Amino acid sequence: MHQATVPGFNAWHDQQMRSSRERWEDAVDIPLTISTVAFLVAYAWPILDPGLSPELVVACRWTTWITWAMLGVDYAARLTLTSNRPAFLSKTPFDLLFVLLPLLRPLRLLRLVTLLSMLNRYAGNSLRGKVGIYLVGSVTLIVFVASLAVLDAERGGAGPIQTFGDAVWWSITTITTVGYGDFFPITTTGRMIAGGLMLAGIAVLGVVTASIASWLIERVAEVEETSDAATRRDMQALTVEVQALRERLEDPTEAQIQKPQ
Repeated sequence: MHQATVPGFNAWHDQQMRSSRERWEDAVDIPLTISTVAFLVAYAWPILDPGLSPELVVACRWTTWITWAMLGVDYAARLTLTSNRPAFLSKTPFDLLFVLLPLLRPLRLLRLVTLLSMLNRYAGNSLRGKVGIYLVGSVTLIVFVASLAVLDAERGGAGPIQTFGDAVWWSITTITTVGYGDFFPITTTGRMIAGGLMLAGIAVLGVVTASIASWLIERVAEVEETSDAATRRDMQALTVEVQALRERLEDPTEAQIQKPQ
């Protein structure tokens, strides 16, 4: 009896923990998204306005740390509300990475991918629609944050990237794998950002190619389905006509009426 009760209790406990974690995630979804936007503003403002007053610079720095702390609290809460913690850690390596990223200042901007969960709400049920939303949102965020990060790393040095316009142009040519070569980073941090942006560009091209292939396959499938439906209708009509003719031939009354006098 005891052996039968324990598995049932464990299953009930796991279900309760899962429900509590889901309620927590639903409750903090919008606040975390707002904090991510606040982080973006606090990170971008001092970079875009080098003459910002020291008081505002300090306020922006505090904002970035507060938003990081919110991510840490969220991750700790979800870990606490999980019954199988090793499995949770193995399934959420990027979430843990985002919490630890304050050690690598430019890479902290990767936490902005949490904005995509909000975009996904408006993508509808179509898989291709969701892919499109993620693609547009990802490219926009990646280009913007890469421009900020590389400008922060390169400005004031001997390299050609000295303004935000230069950084945006460099990011666009890099992520599209064009690479004109008129702007390029010279610092170690800038080159690390460039490497990540190149990988992102390859991933974007792969997603675009896959989306186009999916669209073509869907169109071909629709044409084939329409053709098959028309063939089935014709076969059904022909079957009905043959059945009616057979019934008339097998009916002796019909045969007598149609017999020549």
